[in-house]
Amino acid sequence: MSPSCGFYLMLTERVVFCMLFLLLLCCVGGKCELQETKPAASAELPTVNPIKPFDHGPQAFPEEERANLPVFTMDYPRIQVPFEFTLWILLASFAKIGFHIYHKITIWIPESCLLISIGLIVGGIMYSVKEEPPAVLSSNVFFLYMLPPIILDSGYFMPTRPFFENVGTVLWYAVVGTLWNSIGIGLSLFAICQFEVFGLQDINLQENLLFGAIISAVDPVAALNVFEDIGVNEQTYIVIFGEGLFNDAVTVVLYNMFSFLADLPIVESTDVFLGVARFFVVAAGGVLFGVLFGFVAAFTTRFTHNVRQIEPLFVFMYSYLAYLVAECFAISSVLALITCAITMKYYVEENVSQRSCTTIRHVVKMLGTVSETLIFFFLGVVTITTEHEWNWAYILFTLVFAFIWRGLGILVLSQIVNPFRTIPFNFKDQFGLAYGGLRGAICFALVFTLPDTINRKNLFVTASIAVIIFTVFIQGISIRPIVEYINIRKTNKDLMTINVEIHTRVMEHVVCGIEDLCGQWSHYYWKDKFKKFNDRILRRILLRDNRAESSIVSLYKKLELQNAIDILDTPMGDISAAPSLVSLRYVLFV
Repeated sequence: MSPSCGFYLMLTERVVFCMLFLLLLCCVGGKCELQETKPAASAELPTVNPIKPFDHGPQAFPEEERANLPVFTMDYPRIQVPFEFTLWILLASFAKIGFHIYHKITIWIPESCLLISIGLIVGGIMYSVKEEPPAVLSSNVFFLYMLPPIILDSGYFMPTRPFFENVGTVLWYAVVGTLWNSIGIGLSLFAICQFEVFGLQDINLQENLLFGAIISAVDPVAALNVFEDIGVNEQTYIVIFGEGLFNDAVTVVLYNMFSFLADLPIVESTDVFLGVARFFVVAAGGVLFGVLFGFVAAFTTRFTHNVRQIEPLFVFMYSYLAYLVAECFAISSVLALITCAITMKYYVEENVSQRSCTTIRHVVKMLGTVSETLIFFFLGVVTITTEHEWNWAYILFTLVFAFIWRGLGILVLSQIVNPFRTIPFNFKDQFGLAYGGLRGAICFALVFTLPDTINRKNLFVTASIAVIIFTVFIQGISIRPIVEYINIRKTNKDLMTINVEIHTRVMEHVVCGIEDLCGQWSHYYWKDKFKKFNDRILRRILLRDNRAESSIVSLYKKLELQNAIDILDTPMGDISAAPSLVSLRYVLFV
């Protein structure tokens, strides 16, 4: 094919794609509800029903109006909800396809910015035709249908080894940092509300703390994409990844606690102590429920070797059951789903076939991407169509306090945790952690599910949307050039080799032995103890092939398989480039 033909073919594909995208845009933005209308009588000429003559004769067989078989019928109300929901998903999917056709756009502008922009366009169309926004942001719809796929995606694809090596730091930033931001922002805004000039005296302390908890929910998707592309060091990446994930769980717990306190006319000291106790009970209960359902899922898949077709189903059903049961008992459903996903990935993938494992990974990623895409899309729509309450003082101070308390929190908490870390965070790493704290899906959904008993709910909605749009657009677009300019510590992307893994395990055993001789315990000690407990008890119960995985051959096979999956998942992946098992056979027979 000549270059000119290829150019015209590519141009034709883009024109067709743009036409389909505009057609969906019009379908979604236009009036989607059909109503049966009857002709109205004219106001000037009143209609009078004709008077039928009286017929006193016998009528043995009254005449009935004969119904004809319709050639064409339309019953849109019957399929309205699934039809419109499918249109929304199609529109969001076409948008993502368009972003990657013009891939240079997504290098400098995050996808979340582009999705919000398209949502603003659709919202403008709906507002111009007096169309109501989609009723998908109720509390039940979000917490029961849209949030679980996002949490499952993040928990299932979490890098487990770096996470557990930095679990103390991750929980330090996620739990203490979220409490720091929530209480700091809430108290600061309450102090601003005391000035009569701003007209905010009716917002009490409980409502400000509730709003502070909402605005503390971070969603560092854009920052993570930039860090992954640039190759930021593993410690910074996993801390901001884990903080964003567990921050959601802590934020939801604080949201429920402060929502209850906001309804109390007087908050006593007993209520505060009960709230603190409930915080820890809810968190611990969520972790226990998640681990329990993860073990049940692993034990179930031990017997599915003859029914491979339903293996992926157990992963989704048990993870969703963990979430629903946690919601039923009013404990942290987000933590339950996170721990369930981590547990299932460790055990279930050794029971199921490789084909089922690939299916699970792709479906989990697809569901999480669709849910997050729809939330950012609806954020743009609702920004135009919802009712706002503008108070520039409250909105501007919310922005200022969000930045100040985020930066101070990272700085103070890093100074406390650095002496206990092998590789401390320098100032550049701390700046990356602070600047990557974007607001997104969780913040947007929580503020829209506020109860109507909150007096200034519309003001909270407006302030939250302002913070989300500012952080997503300003911080999300500028984070790449800033991170490249300050030159945050990079990592070597080619570390996953058999040589490095073997030497890493040898060093871990040596360090564990030295600590045992010195009488000191660290995460190496507990990791070694868990490995022994796992090999002796858990693997024998949960896995069909319960042999210990200390074999070099099994490790090498895992690394080659992961390398093959990574190559095939790339856009230009070629099956001929995937490594074969020739080297594995060589290891077996040498």
